[in-house]
This record gives sequence, structure tokens and C-alpha cells, in this order.
Amino acid sequence: MSDSKVNELKSDIDELKDLLKQAKRKKVQDLLSLEIRKIETEVIALKESSKDAAPNEAASVPTTSASSAPPPKKRYQVKINGYGWDQNDKFIKVFVTLKNVETVPKENVYCKLTNKSMELHIDNLDNKDHILIINKLLHNINVEDSYWKQKNDTVIVYLAKDMQCVKWSHMTEIEKKFDDQRSNRFKTEDKDNVDPQESIMSLMKNMYESGDDDMKRMISKAWYEGQQKKKFDTLDL
Repeated sequence: MSDSKVNELKSDIDELKDLLKQAKRKKVQDLLSLEIRKIETEVIALKESSKDAAPNEAASVPTTSASSAPPPKKRYQVKINGYGWDQNDKFIKVFVTLKNVETVPKENVYCKLTNKSMELHIDNLDNKDHILIINKLLHNINVEDSYWKQKNDTVIVYLAKDMQCVKWSHMTEIEKKFDDQRSNRFKTEDKDNVDPQESIMSLMKNMYESGDDDMKRMISKAWYEGQQKKKFDTLDL
């Protein structure tokens, strides 16, 4: 009954809309528009009453209450500290090993690149978001020509060299600076017969003061382990 009534009203609306298109006087147009809105409201009311009258089949189906449903697992971020790298004339290749990374959807594996840094993101692998950050690359890279690939248990990031055929001695400026300062210190020690242990501690202090957060954490850990070893060596004596 209600369906046939709705169909009748829809036919009235269609005819009124045809009349509205032909109407030229403003008052006539307003009257027709008002009548159309009234009938449309009536149609909506009939549809709503029809829904209320229909048997609620879902009520007979046992459901689990929202309060008893297990909460969704919370993902957390894991920082990737280890990676390998290699190079050819065109690319610096960064290798990151993560078990089952090939099962992650491609859109969940992506890089944020600048000409001097890279961030590799691997989202929702075993309910964790993994991230590798490498700042202050030794030389500039070409962001547009860089790309990455997923393989079995490995992600390879291809950083396009801005200056092709230039061999990188280190991955980052900080690593090169550290090695250069260490080499210079050792050369000075050979000439001046300076205590090597004191020279290394001075070098670590300088690197700590000029390094970023990652470098500071690495140096703090090395210093602590060195102090512990020295302490135990003294006890043995």
C-alpha cells in the first residue's frame, strides 16, 4: 500500500517539476516549488514509517555487545638502527632486513626523501611501524630518480647520486667527520707521544658536543661500557 502511494507521489513530483520548467512568472514558480517540497516531505515520511513497520530481523540474531568486544591492538613505532649499504656509479643502495616485510602492502612501505636525508617507513608489520632515519648524507641525492623495492625479508632503497661516478667514502657527514678526527688524533699521538686513551676520550667529547641525538646516544653507550670495563679490570688487579 505504502509503496504504491510513494510511486504516485513521485509521479506527481515529476509532473510538477515539468510544470516548473515551463512556468515563467515568479509567483507561479514559487507555488510549484513549495508544492514539490511538500510532496517530497510526504514521501520521506512514508519511507520512514515503512522502515519502522518492517520486522527487525537483526534483533533475532545474537550480537556481541560493544563493551565485550576486544579493543583494537595499538600499534607502536620501532626505530631501525641497523642497515647495510653499497654503491655503484649511479646509486647508493641501503639494505634493511625485516622478516616478512614482503607481505606488507606496497602503500605501507614508503620513503620521505630530501637531497640530504632519507626516512624509510614500514607501517603495520606485525602490528608495528618501523622507521629508519638517516640524516646529513655525505653528498646530495636526486630525490626524483630515487626509489625502493620490497624483497624477501628485505627492503632496498636506491638513492640516486646527484653526482654520478663520485665514490662515497662514508654514508653520512658525521661518520666521515668522526673518522677524519680520529685519524688526525692518531697522527698527532705518533708525533707527540700523547696517551692514546686520553686522546680517544677527548675525541669522543668533541664528537658528543657536535653530534646529533643518535651520535650522542652512541657515544654515551661507548663511554659507559668503557668505564665498566676499566672498573672490572681494576678489581681484577
